[in-house]
Amino acid sequence: MTLEKILTDLQTKFGWERLGEEIEIKCFTNHPNMRSSLAFLRRTPWARKKVESLYLYSLKHDLSEKIKDDKKQWPDMEL
Repeated sequence: MTLEKILTDLQTKFGWERLGEEIEIKCFTNHPNMRSSLAFLRRTPWARKKVESLYLYSLKHDLSEKIKDDKKQWPDMEL
């Protein structure tokens, strides 16, 4: 998984404004764009770690929501 893919997925899911609220770094709050955000994240390990953590959290949350939906649809199935 590349940093570009992670950031693209997060930006698509949340948008720049929400990303800036979740992770308060200037590359998300002041004239955000993919190129400058990737450049900053590649040279700033602590910021990259926050982005990766948000990505993993969002995947976990999406999966738990899917399991809840599946349990509603198939109540007798063990998941």
